[in-house]
Amino acid sequence: MRVRKRNGNLEPVDVNKIVNAVARAAEGLLGVDPLTVSTRTIAALADGATTRELDQLSIRTAAGLIVEEPNYSKLAARMLATYIDKEVRNQNIPWFSEAMETGCRLGLIGDETAEFVRAHSPALNAAIDSGRDRNFEFFGLRTVYDRYLLRHPDTRLVIETPQYFMLRVACGLSKNPDEAVAFYDLISSLAYLPSSPTLFNSGTMHPQMSSCYLLDSPEDSLEGIYQRYTDIARLSKYAGGIGVGWHRVRSKGSLIRGTNGLSNGIVPWLKTLDSSVAAVNQGGRRKGAACVYLETWHADVEQFLELRDNTGDHARRTHNINLANWVPDLFMERVELDWQWSLFDPKKVPELTDTYGEEFRAIYEQAEADGRFEAQVPARQLYTRMMRTLAETGNGWMTFKDASNAKCNQTGPGPEGDANSRDRVVHLSNLCTEIIEVTSADETAVCNLGSVNLGAFVQPATTSNSSAPMHFDFARLGEVVRLVVGFLDRVIDINYYPTDESGASNRRWRPVGLGLMGLQDVFFKLGLAFD
Repeated sequence: MRVRKRNGNLEPVDVNKIVNAVARAAEGLLGVDPLTVSTRTIAALADGATTRELDQLSIRTAAGLIVEEPNYSKLAARMLATYIDKEVRNQNIPWFSEAMETGCRLGLIGDETAEFVRAHSPALNAAIDSGRDRNFEFFGLRTVYDRYLLRHPDTRLVIETPQYFMLRVACGLSKNPDEAVAFYDLISSLAYLPSSPTLFNSGTMHPQMSSCYLLDSPEDSLEGIYQRYTDIARLSKYAGGIGVGWHRVRSKGSLIRGTNGLSNGIVPWLKTLDSSVAAVNQGGRRKGAACVYLETWHADVEQFLELRDNTGDHARRTHNINLANWVPDLFMERVELDWQWSLFDPKKVPELTDTYGEEFRAIYEQAEADGRFEAQVPARQLYTRMMRTLAETGNGWMTFKDASNAKCNQTGPGPEGDANSRDRVVHLSNLCTEIIEVTSADETAVCNLGSVNLGAFVQPATTSNSSAPMHFDFARLGEVVRLVVGFLDRVIDINYYPTDESGASNRRWRPVGLGLMGLQDVFFKLGLAFD
């Protein structure tokens, strides 16, 4: 059995070398047998395989044993970290600063970040702690390698290690080396994780670091709809998650006066959007993702709820976009009372889109009394259809219009002195249904996200008199929250905005979202019972 070296020469497989390499990676891991990994690797190795293929096979072999012993995840991660380090160093990239110079030459790293690293390279190079790669489990590090590390445009080899990647993210958001090192320490210790767009793009030529974009419904015109397609494609290109309303687009059968024809409704437009979302992937790293919101009074709501069905006319089904209902309180009241629910064409009653609460109720009931509805259905029947869609497809999420507007601190009258302006209204949420912001034709709402890992704040007891071996460091948590909120706010000013409307909204409202994860880890580490 022979392997091919990097210089092209063939030499016999050195079994001891393989065993020793696996044993070094397995140091300190209970329940892990390096010999098992080595023998299975050698048994599966093809004659003449490259050393790179040998390393890949060893990693896969270790990963395949995770189901038998969880510590094999740590082993596979350590072996993958060594593999990545070798891949980077074999391109003559021994330091963080050299990785950034290489990225700059290849058109990957932004000039400002490259200059920052040049000016402070000794301090930044010294900050790298490769031992922190051992914080990763296999699937986490594999995701970093596959999706987050910058790659050479031609060879597709990674040009940064996981630690270089995290320091690059920190440098892209920092004003001085002390800030960069402090932020790197937070990320590399997994105490705080920025959002995926920040991890993808910080320090690059296009630092689009915002997570969520919320676009108002397009105006009911060919130009408006196709402009919305373009906006969504631009935002998705740089890893933004999309929420978009479709409330203003006329329903099926509505008269088109320009051609004296009848509208096909919203389904064909959403089919086109579905294809566009799949086609414009996020920097080649993952598929685009979007959620379409529709108000419950829209006359096409039943066809909307069928879009993700697994049966029926394929030409009227979508497979990529997610669906969400934008539900007024009035609908839920009628469900409770078992009353009729009227469905309207937004072309005939456009005011319903931009109102909520009592104003919405008055307009809806007046339009209903005037007989301007397209159809009426039992409210409970429609609600049952919503629940069936949710149960069968996981789509058709329930979001509530009146509660969202009543509790949002951005709603209110439009600009003074503009008789044509609309009031500031929340028309939808985002891809993950956790962001509530106003949108309009002039404002695409944006949110910048990050998450604190609570498990990283459980520390050994500081005194021997402590009754518990571990404690939660609340003071440190407070310090970290203050620090990372500042970095989230800084994203707003240095972010690359694919559309003017998103930049205007983000600078106006300066929204940030800081989440928490790892609470269950805290309970386990502190020995606290929970249910």
